[in-house]
Amino acid sequence: MMKIICGVDVSKARLDACIMPGAVSRSFDNDASGIAQLAAFCRQHAAELLVMEATGGLERKAFLLLWESGQPCAIANAARVRLFAEAMGVPEKTDRIDAAMIARFAQVQDLRPTPLPSRAQQRLKALVARLRQVTDDLVVQKQRRSALLEDAEMTASLDEVIALLKRQSRTLEGEIASMIDDDPLWAHLASTFRSVKGVADRTIAWLMADLPEIGIYDNKAIAKLAGLAPIADDSGKRKGKRPVRGGRAGVRSILFLVAAIAARYDQSLGAFRDRAIQQGKAKMVVRIALARKLLVRLNAKARDARAQFANAT
Repeated sequence: MMKIICGVDVSKARLDACIMPGAVSRSFDNDASGIAQLAAFCRQHAAELLVMEATGGLERKAFLLLWESGQPCAIANAARVRLFAEAMGVPEKTDRIDAAMIARFAQVQDLRPTPLPSRAQQRLKALVARLRQVTDDLVVQKQRRSALLEDAEMTASLDEVIALLKRQSRTLEGEIASMIDDDPLWAHLASTFRSVKGVADRTIAWLMADLPEIGIYDNKAIAKLAGLAPIADDSGKRKGKRPVRGGRAGVRSILFLVAAIAARYDQSLGAFRDRAIQQGKAKMVVRIALARKLLVRLNAKARDARAQFANAT
């Protein structure tokens, strides 16, 4: 029997919903009142699941409030939904059409609810996201400072901004460290990750915030989540290149940096990198393979650490 699913197209101001089967459509404001009305709309039509696309954060408020109201929700990949719509012969794109296609996509893919993160996980993710923003801003301001000609007024202005960003960075780092230290499981995982030379506090914070599944998923699944899993492209006798795409860019970027550092200290990682270079692998291919190998190692350590923690408690 086909599930009753509510597809929702999210924009800054509106939530356009469509119940499938039946194609019953309604539009709601993207605020607390409108989200409550959307939840009631789902209950009225006995929707088993509400599905929305990841839209750069615009969906977060609705996702959290709907779960709190008791409505199971799932997040779908927007690019995959668009490809599905075109494959189904629907090149048109409006908010109402998108909502219907999200619901149909969820039915075909048999999507499951996306678990609601704990409040601590939400807080950690927000802190890490802000730290990343402050770090990026600090890099930009330092570049402007180094490129500045002799101008005392402009130099003082930039120095003031740089000092402010440094203070914010230290404050955020302290809050993140406190959160991790105060959670027994997180503290145990952090200690385990630090056993790998090159893995420092920021890397741990990124992993905890953006890849909470580490140590829970198997190696192939965790590599795919990070966008480090090679995608087959073979046809007949042709063996195509195996590119990587998608996944969580923040995790992938930090793993690129950390893997290069870890390879300096870890003999097995260094040997793995050197063999790939000697085989004539492209520079980017080596970077990806090294980052994936580090992630697999961290995932195995996290799996063991979670098992130890569970047995101890």
